[in-house]
Amino acid sequence: MISKAIGTVTEVRQTRAGVQELVVQSGEEVRLALNHVNLTGMADVGDAVVLNTTATELDLGSGGYDFVIHNLTRPLEPTPMDGHIVRLRYTPMQHTVLAVEEPASPHHEVMQSASSLHGMPVVCCGLHSQIAPVAAALHHYTGGKCQVVYVMTDSASLALGVSRMVPALSEAGLLHGVITVGQAYGGDIEAVNVYSGLLAARHVMGADVAIVSQGVGNTGTATAFGFSGIDQGIALNAVASLEGIPVACLRLSFADPRPRHYRVSHHTLTVLSKVTLARCHVPVPELNPPRLWEVLGQLEEHGIAAKHLVRVLDGSAALDVLRKHHIHVTTMGRSVLEDREYFLAAAAAGAHAAELVSTTQTMRQVG
Repeated sequence: MISKAIGTVTEVRQTRAGVQELVVQSGEEVRLALNHVNLTGMADVGDAVVLNTTATELDLGSGGYDFVIHNLTRPLEPTPMDGHIVRLRYTPMQHTVLAVEEPASPHHEVMQSASSLHGMPVVCCGLHSQIAPVAAALHHYTGGKCQVVYVMTDSASLALGVSRMVPALSEAGLLHGVITVGQAYGGDIEAVNVYSGLLAARHVMGADVAIVSQGVGNTGTATAFGFSGIDQGIALNAVASLEGIPVACLRLSFADPRPRHYRVSHHTLTVLSKVTLARCHVPVPELNPPRLWEVLGQLEEHGIAAKHLVRVLDGSAALDVLRKHHIHVTTMGRSVLEDREYFLAAAAAGAHAAELVSTTQTMRQVG
């Protein structure tokens, strides 16, 4: 069931990537809401809106936002249709996008012949917040000389505009393009699935490296396979099958109070031991010896050290890059100061990928 409320817009805080952030007065309550402009049109102060309040009433991790379903004040206006690929298929909010692969796309011919990533490194993340330290590490350790493209999957939020972090990374020059795949939408380029999304990153956007991750939000059920971040393993397999270099970002924490997510999360352990079919690169951050031995011990215990290429390295300079650009990132509400190892693990993945990028670029120059 959908929980709903009606209210009046009292403030438009900001607009980003097709999404407005609104303040809505609903009875005695002041609520925050997101309005997806391409679905429900622009909203302004004084507009009466119908809100979907399901996530906030269940206290889910939507950032405390409701979502506008309908604007009761503004007349319905026809929305220009772009492309023939339908997103949010068979729902009341279905709409079309121009996919990079379809015949009407200017990139159709390129995509017809694209079949390999030609050794491009791809960092596959389990959580959206990992993108920031990965991108910062890539920027720092390549001297800003690499084209980084984010491929957003559809296992969490479907609208790119929900993310505050991606626009901040793009504005800082740490990301150079976004591709949304599957049922996700709102990227610079739309692709039908993660395979063609990766190929578009390489052959259309000219990426030197890609980052793959779900969008904002993560579903977990405290079961081995019932979590949305399992698509990290699907992405790693896709990278390998397309002749790229799959780099796995560890979900690592010494601050999470839940035993299943303490040290290396059971999500990462499941992905790397049960889901991945290919041999992946698994960077581990440099930590003080007791904690480092614990992490390496987990990877050994679950057969990951034997199955994959595990390497310990320092990517901590990436955190300074985020501070310099005033990009504030949290994981489960915890900041870098509160959960440093989590961000160091992502930074290590970015630092390792940066080395792979530099090696690839040198080989091209020599060739």
